[in-house]
Amino acid sequence: MIVIMLGAPASGKGTQSVIVAQRLKVPHISTGDIFRWNIANNTAVGEEAKKYIDKGILVPDELTIRILKERIEKEDCERGFVLDGFPRTINQQQSLDRMLTECNKSINMAINLSVTDDEVIRRISGRRMCKCGKAYHIVTYPPKTPGICDLCNGELYTRKDDTVEVANTRLEAYKLQTEPILAVYRERGIVVDIDGHKPQEQVAEDVWKEILKYSEKHGWM
Repeated sequence: MIVIMLGAPASGKGTQSVIVAQRLKVPHISTGDIFRWNIANNTAVGEEAKKYIDKGILVPDELTIRILKERIEKEDCERGFVLDGFPRTINQQQSLDRMLTECNKSINMAINLSVTDDEVIRRISGRRMCKCGKAYHIVTYPPKTPGICDLCNGELYTRKDDTVEVANTRLEAYKLQTEPILAVYRERGIVVDIDGHKPQEQVAEDVWKEILKYSEKHGWM
């Protein structure tokens, strides 16, 4: 079973895609993770990708598709996989379709975690970090003492990527680039909308119910 996890920034798709992969017993595939692995292991494709990343330039879609194809052709993907963070544009979606067709595969389900703009901004702008690496959220996971790390008593700070301004920019980019992908998948009838406002555990259960429904209907599992 091939599942794609979609949703706005901070919708929880990264967390939920890992949970789904674990429950389906298939690989969780993140293009970012694949690039990092290849760069760390000095592979040819990793060195090629590093040239772009070091310059702050987006890795070309052709290279991303190539590295993704290499990954899904591995034996552990025979039963499927969960794709996290890709595709993000219509061009990527079309390239992914062509590549999957070459591999005699197709997407079974596109799970869309739906959250409001206000919730996205609340989640992103409420994040706080400590230099020791500990992360907090002023609403959902606050420190015992406001502004102070529980572990090392360090002063918490807001990352440049976690401001309201950046959150709004990321939302606009999502609407412009990624929402059209949803329209394509809706036409195919493979989109399942999940309320992403609920607690993480409830969202996971809602996602799993939809997967079980699909599996029973199509004779999976």
